[in-house]
Amino acid sequence: MTYGSGSDGGERVALVFPGQGAQRPAMGEPWRDTPYWGVVESLSEAVGRDLAALLTTADAEELRRTDNAQLATFTLEMVVLAAVRDRAGELPVARTAGHSLGEYSALVAAGVLGAEEAGRVVAERGAAMADAARRAPGTMAVLLGGDTDGLRALVEEERAAGRQVWVANLNAPGQTVISGTVEGVDAVAARAGEQGARVARIPVGGAFHSPLMDSAQPRLAAAWAAVTPGPGRVPVVTNVDGTAHRGPDVDWRDLAVRQLTAPVRWEHTVRTLADAGCTRFVELGPGQVLTGLARRIAPAVSTVSVSTPDQLTAVGRELVSA
Repeated sequence: MTYGSGSDGGERVALVFPGQGAQRPAMGEPWRDTPYWGVVESLSEAVGRDLAALLTTADAEELRRTDNAQLATFTLEMVVLAAVRDRAGELPVARTAGHSLGEYSALVAAGVLGAEEAGRVVAERGAAMADAARRAPGTMAVLLGGDTDGLRALVEEERAAGRQVWVANLNAPGQTVISGTVEGVDAVAARAGEQGARVARIPVGGAFHSPLMDSAQPRLAAAWAAVTPGPGRVPVVTNVDGTAHRGPDVDWRDLAVRQLTAPVRWEHTVRTLADAGCTRFVELGPGQVLTGLARRIAPAVSTVSVSTPDQLTAVGRELVSA
């Protein structure tokens, strides 16, 4: 892959990576007999876990565990990234971004962290978040449709009434995720119809991207203290502010620690990528959620997803012909 600003007027690619929730059983099976499976072995050694088992034999219940879900998703994204780097030809990457956990894959793709460094931080992040969820149990739900500003006001009203509930993800027009205690999320869900929204529960083990994750921050900060971020080859657009960051003076640890309790500003992130001239979004990892959101937020962009080797072949042809 090539990295750069794309100032020559050619196509500019944004690499985007999904987060926890995208995982599914046996998602690594199609990659077992490819040259890229060695990534799984090296990451397993780095984090002291059998990641091959998570990618091939773990069932849905096992993968719902926060620590397992994060490591499995990150590992598959590293496999796909290695394959795309090797097979997709001249892919003109101008920016990277990832949704929540996916931001760690974006940092690797941009050259800020090495895969094994990032894997060790992801392992600590998942364990810390799982522990925080045990200390302060919570849940999440997505509000579909309705008025975004009205829904945010509704959440603030319920919190002013003493309930613990916050906006966790601003994913796209008509998709707002809330996070908090069961009581708090139930209270907002019961009133979502006032703003024309319907509710879908998210089967997760905690109130992520809310202050209920406070206790995970020191452990994550310690994990970041053990790595040395580089300046990166291209900017990374981060969740906490939806803006691009690059260079030796970026405080990646601060951004990552804040991300645990701050909302994911994905709509803002996509608009930042599009405004920077990224005309194609390439989603690497399980599922196609992020490319679907990109088409809703910035309809002019083109999108492609890679989660299996056969999709890798297709994306190589498409990028060469684009």
